[in-house]
Amino acid sequence: MSTSPRVVAPESLAKDRIPLPSQPEEVPWPTGTWPRGELDARSTHLADSLFDLEPEQGFTYALLVVKNGQLVYERYEHGSTALYLQYSWSMAKSVTQALAGILAGQGRLSLYEPVAVPEWQAEDDPRRAITLDQLLRMSSGLEFNEDYVDGGISDVIPMLMGDGRHDTGGFAAARPLIHPPGEHWSYSSGTTNIVCRLLRDVVGNGPTGMNAFMEQHLFGPTGMRTPTPRYDSAGTFIGSSFLFAIPQDFARFGLLYLRDGWWEDRRILPEGWVDYARSPTYDDGVEAYGAHWWLRPGDSGWFMASGYDGQRILVAPDRDVVVVRCGRTAVDFVEPIWDRLFELVERL
Repeated sequence: MSTSPRVVAPESLAKDRIPLPSQPEEVPWPTGTWPRGELDARSTHLADSLFDLEPEQGFTYALLVVKNGQLVYERYEHGSTALYLQYSWSMAKSVTQALAGILAGQGRLSLYEPVAVPEWQAEDDPRRAITLDQLLRMSSGLEFNEDYVDGGISDVIPMLMGDGRHDTGGFAAARPLIHPPGEHWSYSSGTTNIVCRLLRDVVGNGPTGMNAFMEQHLFGPTGMRTPTPRYDSAGTFIGSSFLFAIPQDFARFGLLYLRDGWWEDRRILPEGWVDYARSPTYDDGVEAYGAHWWLRPGDSGWFMASGYDGQRILVAPDRDVVVVRCGRTAVDFVEPIWDRLFELVERL
């Protein structure tokens, strides 16, 4: 990560955003089974190469390619099958963004008003000014060390695996402010769990209420039958990291964003919510971030749900493509995996 991330000024978002291209007039929908197609031999060979890893590089468990709404490539290895639930890790953050969008579209959340976090409500607490927009853009200014090396100075490990696991949102909300809200970008799983605690409070009825809300408004309408969220002891969806699903359902989620939040004849996400996800907050030429979705640096318009160990949902609107990759990847080999995925999509 850059040591001095700069947040893109809000007034520049409109000119920097790359609107989604016009959608095809007639497209297949995989609400039930996936429509099938074929990948050409050259692209198939490149896709297959993502499984040809040395043990020290990692393992690809599943790779799916969706082109023009059709599943044109699907392969599983190392004991995985089409019915094997895969870890989302931080791909769950993008699902959290969808849930926040649905509630915002219902008028139950506001993007630009300060969020109702109980720990921040003292009159002299500067955290009380933080908005949902700043949380989704990872620009809240809260201190949080996203270090995954056990034994290092980490906030994410104790939040997910230590004492913080009982109330992940409360653990993150207790962190101090070290930058003015909206002025500094810093990737933080804690930020997402604060958002998830807000979602819990708005929806109500703990995990039972959240499960029903997800099923009614997101998973059910899109035919996603396997997503399995994990909750902490406080009843908060651990949306930073823990959502399990089969790869086909991760692909359905990517297709929802490719289709601008529409599914069949129903708008699932509010108008403009996908472009909001893709509007840049931070771009240093090496990595770029929008609102709980990663962006490909530059001007391609591609965006990605990305998780630890090389989990990916890559959405390429100009190619009408979604790619899902699940696996375990050595830290030093994550970038080559990215490069191969980009090369594959560029050929489609």
